[in-house]
Amino acid sequence: MTQTPQRPRTTGQVLLGDSLVARPRPLGARAWLATSALVCLAAISGCSLWSDKPKPTALEAFTPSASASVLWSASDGRVDFPMQPGLAAGRVATAASDGTVTVRALERAAPLWTAKAGTKLGAGVGFDGERAAVVTADNELVVMARGQVAWRKRLASRVSTAPLVAGERVFVLGLDRAVEAYDALDGRYLWRLQRSSDPLSVNLHGVLMPMGDSLVVGQGARLVGVDPTRGSVRWDLPLATPRGSNEVERLADLVGPALRLGDTVCARAFQSAVACIDVTRGALRWTRNAGGTHAVGGTSLAIVGADGSDRMSGWRTESGELLWSHERFLNRGLGGVATWGNWVAVGDAQGQLHVLEPATGKTVMRLATDGSAISAAPRTAGKVIVAVTRKGGVYAWQAP
Repeated sequence: MTQTPQRPRTTGQVLLGDSLVARPRPLGARAWLATSALVCLAAISGCSLWSDKPKPTALEAFTPSASASVLWSASDGRVDFPMQPGLAAGRVATAASDGTVTVRALERAAPLWTAKAGTKLGAGVGFDGERAAVVTADNELVVMARGQVAWRKRLASRVSTAPLVAGERVFVLGLDRAVEAYDALDGRYLWRLQRSSDPLSVNLHGVLMPMGDSLVVGQGARLVGVDPTRGSVRWDLPLATPRGSNEVERLADLVGPALRLGDTVCARAFQSAVACIDVTRGALRWTRNAGGTHAVGGTSLAIVGADGSDRMSGWRTESGELLWSHERFLNRGLGGVATWGNWVAVGDAQGQLHVLEPATGKTVMRLATDGSAISAAPRTAGKVIVAVTRKGGVYAWQAP
């Protein structure tokens, strides 16, 4: 590893998918590698995590073939951890490092409400359109609604993945790879799923997502389907095979957010592979060796991601065949890739959002922010894309 890491910084069936009905009641590797004792990898592997980064490749000259208009922009406060905005029910939730959470209607900058966790954050923000959930730097889960803190709970494990608020529950994935569930209304503890695993894990945003009536979780290099009412395992599929002579070399945790395309889920395994599985058949569709530490995006045509040097590649969605690879963004500090309609979008450390054609890798447009790094993969809803920068800028664009 040669690149500088950035610290983040009821009973019955529960529907966790896209149609949620709420009750009407009130970074090379930019990663910190964690054990319960927060072991420093530099001491284990002898590598220098703080070496100088190569100079970013200059912005490419190109003729835009598409455009988007600025819907709105705002400033919420600095973000010192990878923070993906939460989008649900026509609203967007963002969080600043000081613990302030802001909820807006997707089409305008004026806040609907803000609330404060009372201390600095370490992870966030999960959002279902009504409730927002964050995790503080001192390991407390805080759930907010309508501008007030609804409840808070001390967690057993450190967290770097944003909580998931879905199906009237709040789910949390810890760095010990354990999953916990709480009642979204009152914070009542529901269950905990803890499985044996390697003691070393990657302090990056993991996989924690709804899919139909299942909760889909990344535990190490495996993608696991969980019953959200009981915390029991429904299915368990490997996306990568950890290899190496020591715990560091065997790290292959799944990096989120994962990409869902119908019944297919695609994800990156840390520094080892990009893979897609067919959840309904319980079968691996394909896997390809690929270094990298950030999430992939894509469409039915191609899966797109960047490696540790910011070399971009596209793989055919059906087969995993390599379609293209280019070095136009080398060392620009690319983050996770988001799917935006028929395009994909990826932000860089200079505040540029690059929008590409998935099947060819061609740049179709470039959108500028405040010049600071785009904090995490943008989020999209229909024709709208929202990105957050390290300086706290929040930008929303709309495609024609």
